This record gives sequence, structure tokens and C-alpha cells, in this order.
Amino acid sequence: MPLFGKDLGINLGTVNTLICEGDEIALHEPTVVAIDVEESKIVEVGQAAREMDGRVPEAIQIMRPMRDGVIADFGVTQRLLGHFIEKVCGPARLFKPRVMITIPYGVTSVESRAVHEAGLQAGSREVHLIQEPLAGAIGSGLPVATPSGNLVVDLGGGVTQAAVLAMSGIVAAGAVRSGGLRLDDAIIGYVRKKYGLIIGQRTAEEAKIRIGAAIPQEEERTMEVQGQDQVTGLPRPITLTTNEIVEALQETLQLQLASIRNVLEHTPPELASDIIDRGMLVCGGGALLRGIDKWLTRETGVPAYLAEEPTACIAKGSAKALGMLERLRRSLPPV
Repeated sequence: MPLFGKDLGINLGTVNTLICEGDEIALHEPTVVAIDVEESKIVEVGQAAREMDGRVPEAIQIMRPMRDGVIADFGVTQRLLGHFIEKVCGPARLFKPRVMITIPYGVTSVESRAVHEAGLQAGSREVHLIQEPLAGAIGSGLPVATPSGNLVVDLGGGVTQAAVLAMSGIVAAGAVRSGGLRLDDAIIGYVRKKYGLIIGQRTAEEAKIRIGAAIPQEEERTMEVQGQDQVTGLPRPITLTTNEIVEALQETLQLQLASIRNVLEHTPPELASDIIDRGMLVCGGGALLRGIDKWLTRETGVPAYLAEEPTACIAKGSAKALGMLERLRRSLPPV
């Protein structure tokens, strides 16, 4: 337990923000805010704001201040982060927390400085940054400090990343700004094209979670969704199946796969040998898509396995990294 203030690991994601204190997830909320447009005032944050999506008048705007893993609106992100930190630490805190915030691999120095500055202005006394694949490896207990190669694939809401790690650093990595939200968009496009029905992002996400998969399943699930008929404009229900969702997702999954293959192609031979033996660790919210590990194994030839806690391991790894600063310092992004 830190003597002065708390140590927090923060996974500031496009879709969800997780804050870890010690070994426990202290907060797991959507990275969403509801804003009163006229007064530029935040009305709700997190889950409460997400539940308002599509159900509020035009005077209130529901927005995601993070886009493709980086800050799209600095002021809103800073206030959202401050709200979450206050929720974990309490409003009347004597000492400000020390935080480690995750960023995607390959972001620019301007983008990483924006995250660092947002963390400071949100009420932290000290802010460090760590790339998400490295945090995911640490949080999953991989032996990152050894010379052996480990491959981590992070399927996030805004970014898909793959990184080969050895000696507490990233040897080869790549990222594509396509993640869970693009999968939702693919479902929306598929339903519009096949059924002439317009559905919302929340409906598409629910279909992906409840009946979606990366490969055809023995258990065919179905789900009734409501949407707006493109021609009449009237509400109309349809029934989607698992195999339809599989078909809808393939093109977007192939884009993500290309990034992973590119990293494997640029991995040094000795580390590639380790990866074949050890397999690839899959983490992030996208790891929850049924059959994604089998699909990756089939498409890459490298055995894929899911992290024990796919959505929590990155936040947990960032919290653990605060206790490994000296060892990791040369691998952390400069700010």
C-alpha cells in the first residue's frame, strides 16, 4: 500500500475505462459522456451516459471522447478521467494518486503527451504511460523479463494490436485502428444491405455479444432485433442468426488479421521459434467473441489462447507496472 496516495493502473479505452488498484478492478465503466450542448456541461458519465444513448433530446449529446484508442476531445477526456479517479479515490483525498495509463502501440508523441497531460489535469500527482500489449502481458503473468519471445494480441474497441515481447520490451509490433466498434459497424451494414433495416450501434453490439462468433458454431443462436425500415421508416423486427453475424464480421476480421500477420513476418527467427512453442496470448474485449482463438489459430498457424481475464488484464498489468518502474523505464514511452 503506497504511503502517499494510491497507485492506480488505468486502461483508458475507446469503449470502456478500467481502473485497477492493487490486484482488484476498482472501476469498470463505458468511456462515454452525456453533454448539455448549450451549456457545455457534462450531465452524466460512464454507464449512466451510455444508457441515455439514443434516448435523449437534441440538447444533450452522447459522445465517446476517445477514438481509435487516442484522445479525440481533450477537455472532455480530462473531465471524464477526473470523474473516474474521484470515484475511486474519493472527493476529499489528502494525497493525489500516482497513475499508469495505457496507450496503444504506435501512437504519436503528440497523442501520448495528450494522455499524460489529461492524467495530470484529472488530479494525479504523477503519470506514467505504458503500451497496452506490454501491460496485457504483465497482467496475464507472462515472463516478459526473460529473453524468450511472447506474442500478445490485444483486440480492443478502437485498435487491434499485436506485439512480440522479450526482455521487458517490445521487439516487433503493429497496430491497426480497427476494433470492436468496426465490428459493430459491419453488423449494421450487413443488416441494412440484407434486410433493408437500420439498426443502432447498441443493438449491433448486443447482437455481437449474445449470438456473435468468429467461426460457425455447433450451437446456432438467434436473436430478434428491432430496427427502422429503410423504405417505410416504420419499426420492423427481424431475427438474426449466429452464422449471419459470422458472415458479417469476416471482412473486418481480415483487416485485423493482416496486422497480426505483418508482425509475425517481422519477428526475428529465434523469437518466432519461441512463439510457435508458446502460442499467442489474446486479450482485450474482442477476445470474448466466441471462437476467436480457434479462428486466429487457423488463420496464422500459431496456437492462440485467451487470457484468464481478457478485459481486466491490461488494467491489472498497468497497476503492476508501477512497481516495476526501474526495470521497465527504458521500455516506457517518453512524455
